[in-house]
Amino acid sequence: MKIIVGLGNPEGKYTNTYHNVGFSVVDFFAKQNGLKFSSTKCKAQICKGEDFILAKPNTYMNLSGDSVYELKKYFKVPFENILIVLDDIDMPKGKIRFRQAGSAGTHNGLRDIVNKVGVTPRLRVGIGRDERMDLKDYVLSNIDQASKVVLNQSYANACDLIEKFIAGELCQDTTI
Repeated sequence: MKIIVGLGNPEGKYTNTYHNVGFSVVDFFAKQNGLKFSSTKCKAQICKGEDFILAKPNTYMNLSGDSVYELKKYFKVPFENILIVLDDIDMPKGKIRFRQAGSAGTHNGLRDIVNKVGVTPRLRVGIGRDERMDLKDYVLSNIDQASKVVLNQSYANACDLIEKFIAGELCQDTTI
């Protein structure tokens, strides 16, 4: 069993923001696989595939570790079978990077997971950075139309890597 956790903020006002890219990727993956998020468990919205669970924490971003801890405990899944999907301001918009381990970098949601659960594989989706804006304002800003086109392609690429992760075929660090 694998658990794929997309990071984001639960309120509707954050749906179209850069910080909710993790939610967007797992939504895209669910739609590709004909799945719907229809239940709540372990402080997260979840849906189940044949050999995986998709989760979107109901906690706010900076408390994502609470939900991931509950998911790990409830489903009795080892660290290496939990994939965290998140936005990354330090990567160019649309770039994707999978790593088995590493630091949380500048991402407070991932930092909370590392502190409460441990180091797990992660799939970072680059959102770039607008140097004219404060970091918090940027990640919570709405994604413009041109960026949506770039990010939608990265969601498709991310889904390919998620498929490989679920199949156990994604074992080395990969950047697309």
